Amino acid sequence: MREPRVAIVTGAGAGLGRAEALALARSGAPVVLNDVTEAAKTVVEEIEAEGGRALLVTGDVGERATADALVEAALDHFGGLHVVVNNAGVLRDRMLFSMSDEEWDTVIRVHLRGHFLLSRNATAHWRAQSKATGGPVFARIVNTASEAFLVGSAGQPNYAAAKAGIVGLTVATARGAARYGVRANAICPRARTVMTAAVFGDAPDGGVDPLSVDHVAPFVAFLASERAERINGQVFVVHGGMVALLKPPAVEQRFDTAGPLWTADELAATVGAHFDDRDPDTMFAATEILELP
Repeated sequence: MREPRVAIVTGAGAGLGRAEALALARSGAPVVLNDVTEAAKTVVEEIEAEGGRALLVTGDVGERATADALVEAALDHFGGLHVVVNNAGVLRDRMLFSMSDEEWDTVIRVHLRGHFLLSRNATAHWRAQSKATGGPVFARIVNTASEAFLVGSAGQPNYAAAKAGIVGLTVATARGAARYGVRANAICPRARTVMTAAVFGDAPDGGVDPLSVDHVAPFVAFLASERAERINGQVFVVHGGMVALLKPPAVEQRFDTAGPLWTADELAATVGAHFDDRDPDTMFAATEILELP
């Protein structure tokens, strides 16, 4: 019988992180929970009341010391590390032309730098472990992106940029660490949380909330399992009873110059003409994802 897979979940004090931590604990994983405050202490207690094992490490995921402490806690307290769920985030919404340096830096630091620091520490551990054993290890990273990176959320340029960066980081991690056994994937969850309350509003009365975090957590637990061994470097939109796999970026149209170098007139007659029937106020890339049922 294999040893339980040890997991780290950031931003686990409430919302999606809490649901993910509970789902992993219920699958048998000891879980190191992180939040910037003591909010996740009640989640630790909830896991322990159900017979699971959990430990809280508080700290800002944008700080190197927090990433160090999380990996150290998993190894020292539970004897290993197998799963990282990067979930912690923060919002500082504002239109681009009104955004302050601090509002930009805070969101990029918590989301993108936070994902980087913990992923870097975890993959360094797994790489060393793989080299020591002479073979791949069991290792999973689940990163939290957002459809905002696809649609360029107008009032969230910092958040959209951070989430786009997380997708790039995920694919780079999958490519660079696959040989060591690492499987890295990203989710774009539609979930009703405190952070998304202004977007999704209140849950409907009665019945199952289609935007409940409980629709997303099982998929995260699946990606963290042996059954997801062949899934790597993928991006999924998850909500309700639906999981949508996104295609990699594709070329819509190719343009070639007829001469040795492009001229302004030729570019206008080829690239420019391609957009003649489009409205620049409503024409944006990859907006089809909003049409998902």
